[in-house]
Amino acid sequence: MENQLEKIEKNGRAQAVAGKFFTYALLTFWAVIVLFPFYWMLLTSVKSYSAYNSEYIPKLYTLAPTLENYKEAFTAVPLARYFANTALFTIITTALMLAVTVLAAFAFARLRFRGRDLAFTIFLSLMMIPNELVVITNYVTITNLELRNTFTGLILPSVTSVFYIYLLKENFAQIPDQLYYAAKVDGTSDFRYLRRVMIPICKPTIVTITILKAIECWNSYVWPRLITDDETYFLVSNGIQEIRENGFGRENIPAMMAAVVVISVPLIILFLLFRKRIMEGVSRGGTKG
Repeated sequence: MENQLEKIEKNGRAQAVAGKFFTYALLTFWAVIVLFPFYWMLLTSVKSYSAYNSEYIPKLYTLAPTLENYKEAFTAVPLARYFANTALFTIITTALMLAVTVLAAFAFARLRFRGRDLAFTIFLSLMMIPNELVVITNYVTITNLELRNTFTGLILPSVTSVFYIYLLKENFAQIPDQLYYAAKVDGTSDFRYLRRVMIPICKPTIVTITILKAIECWNSYVWPRLITDDETYFLVSNGIQEIRENGFGRENIPAMMAAVVVISVPLIILFLLFRKRIMEGVSRGGTKG
């Protein structure tokens, strides 16, 4: 009997080890597929122009890495200006969006007013409108207001997000009503209750929204491309196309990859630093009770 139990335990351990090995092997294989484009981008950026063009069969390594492409990325085109424009656009847009999102989510989650649920339902229905229609409407509006080639025109259409308001509203709704009623008995204003109670409790979700919005702004391409044709207001995403057309030329791929690496580094660092907060905030947003 004991021998049979030992055999069953050994078989169970063997199956568990085999299952873990298969899982880790699959994850490793998938990680290689996902990370290979980043490796190729970084590798190409440190190859010289002549070495890259002489490779009839692309090599997965280089014996003579160079940083000349990175120097050219900042000297051949105004990449530093694109960075400054994008940083300004990202910071202002994210701050305004966060203020609008927090206040709107608080109103829908905690305040009591006639037509609140109907208004929120109509608000959510906006998510069903195709993004192309929204872009066209915003373009016509901004053009009529003569805000093309301005930071105001770039920023205004991006200060509201239905999804982020919904996500934060669901978080706010999980906070017990008793806390709100107790605060009102103590004479606490709605704004102070929001600032001292709700925001600290839902901080992971707010941090997640902030990071995701910052990434969204940094990667924004379609809207800035439509609303700006003046190089003074180009963002890094639009600057890449300008670099390709009028900077290095279409054939100088290593220099292009160097510029892309420089542009991608801030987002990679941001994600690595706050990846746990992002996962915590997203999981928290999908949990009820």
